[in-house]
This record gives sequence, C-alpha cells and structure tokens, in this order.
Amino acid sequence: MDKNLTAEQKHILFEEGTEAPGSSSLNYEKREGDYLCAGCGTKLFESSKKYESGSGWPSFFESLPNVFETKIDTIIGSPRTEYHCKKCGGHHGHIFDDGPKPTGKRYCNNGLCLVFAPKKNK
Repeated sequence: MDKNLTAEQKHILFEEGTEAPGSSSLNYEKREGDYLCAGCGTKLFESSKKYESGSGWPSFFESLPNVFETKIDTIIGSPRTEYHCKKCGGHHGHIFDDGPKPTGKRYCNNGLCLVFAPKKNK
C-alpha cells in the first residue's frame, strides 16, 4: 500500500468508503492519458473510455482487462456490483448497466482512488 495516501483515500480504498459526489477534480479531466490505482499504481482505465455520466463521479464505460475483481454489495438495500483492484484490493466503486455503447457499462469510480497520468507528448 502507498504510504502517501491520505486518510480519506485509505478509508475509501480499504474500508469501502465513498467520496462526496461532485468533489473530484477528475470529473473535469479531459486530457489524454491513463488512470492508475492510487493504492498501487496499476493502470486501470484509459482516457478514451471516460465519459460524463452526470453521476458526480469519474465514469468509464470500460476498464483494462483483468484489473478488477467484483463482488455484490447490499449496503444500500438493493444489490450492486462493487469492484476492487486485483493487485492491492482497493475499493474503487460500482459497476452499473446504464452506460453508453459499446459496453452499456458505467464504472462509477471514486476520484480519490485514481491518479491521472497525462500522455506524454513526443
């Protein structure tokens, strides 16, 4: 685990917390690049798969292959699919079936759990 994580990042990643909607600066990130796990640095998403969902959290319609494990969460009463980084176990958010084509998925991610790495210009 990254020792430079804030208390809030640790709470979200390792105690399955949630940041306030609309609080992440990554909601407004439009540059090309990659989104990495704040807990371990694993590349999780590419900027080309990000979209504005209107949910208040950074959202993606597709992750990189084999980077997440899922489980069912019933904390709010109805079942939701929660996803965690395969490498460090960090909780990132939930997957919903209301995303855009081609996948129809919405990976609703806590921004504090991500680190944005802009594409380097050559």
